[in-house]
Amino acid sequence: GERPMIRAVFAIFFWVMMAAQPLVAQEFRALARVNAQDSSLQDARAGGARLQLALSQAVPFRVFTVTDPARVVLDFREVNWEALSPEFNQSQAILRVSTGGAPDQGWSRMVLELSAPMAVDLAAMQTDPETGEAQVEVTLTPTTLEEFAAQARPPVGLDIPVEPATEAATRPRDERPDRLVIMLDPGHGGVDPGAQSAGHDESDLVLIFARELREALLRTGLFDVLMTREADVFVPLPTRVTMARAAGAHAFVSIHADAIAHGHASGATVYTLSETATDEASAALAEHHDRADILAGVDLAQSDDAVTNVLLELARLETDPRSDMLADAMVDGIAGVDGTLHSRPRLEAGFTVLSAADIPSVLLEIGYMSDEGDLDNILDPAWRARIQSGLVRALIEWASADAMQAILLRQ
Repeated sequence: GERPMIRAVFAIFFWVMMAAQPLVAQEFRALARVNAQDSSLQDARAGGARLQLALSQAVPFRVFTVTDPARVVLDFREVNWEALSPEFNQSQAILRVSTGGAPDQGWSRMVLELSAPMAVDLAAMQTDPETGEAQVEVTLTPTTLEEFAAQARPPVGLDIPVEPATEAATRPRDERPDRLVIMLDPGHGGVDPGAQSAGHDESDLVLIFARELREALLRTGLFDVLMTREADVFVPLPTRVTMARAAGAHAFVSIHADAIAHGHASGATVYTLSETATDEASAALAEHHDRADILAGVDLAQSDDAVTNVLLELARLETDPRSDMLADAMVDGIAGVDGTLHSRPRLEAGFTVLSAADIPSVLLEIGYMSDEGDLDNILDPAWRARIQSGLVRALIEWASADAMQAILLRQ
């Protein structure tokens, strides 16, 4: 009686959600608009500044800094700036604000010219559960010229100059429908350096690894690759998942390099969300997360917990095996290039960044900074290139197998 009925409801929900996916993709192709009334750029305490940008919808974004002169660059995919007036900038710490298109097709750019060196302390996005509107917050705090110069660099492969191009703002975006969107998530950043060993911060090492992996994936011509952070900035965990969803990501790969205080561990490990954490994550998401942001294309804003949990469980019925398949492929990919694997290379845990119910998500520990051999490997460009080649092969093979599975499911 009751169990077959639940399965029938699951099946109906499943196909409704699958049918809705193309509509979601179209939605994200539209330009996000700035709500000038709820946007501001103001001075903050201790000589810093705070940017609040209200957008009509969530879009992927990236933040980085450049020198000569000192600037903070914000790229969005993509935004119509027309509503912003010159009076938007009320900050003495920001000399000038420029907006327009970015060199990368399908991106829009805002550049803040600084009166003095400042570090990006926070780059966060929240979405309104009822309207789907997004609020981006970026906080800047004073830093030394040396520290600013050490962190200031554009993303790899991005053209200089960084000033926005007015004529680029209306270019049609290359949708690249034949390419899978991969969101790479370099762990930690900014005020959260992660693990530390022998003078190295995990946040720096995984950012380098993620940048190189992005380039390796892009060179195949098969992927469109985005990153949750391009620089040493703090991005809250929910924002990382939101960015992946806003990008329409087909897979989410969080990259870490842990350290343990006691005992010994070495080698790469790939995590998926654990069974117990799945239930807890579902409950926590239903209770605390913006409900419209839980599942792409399904408005849960008016749903009670029971309906929300059913939808989350339903989505995971389809997504969890895909995550497992991706994780297994990555382990095989690392093994295939003679990479060092942990004695138990496939584990499960309740990492927040793996809690998206609708995006295959894995967390890759490339090694343990507390292990001298692992740290030497992570610092070695040749080792990184070898592991990255194995991961590229893994993602290609997973994409092929995943597409084949989707065809079988439709039949």
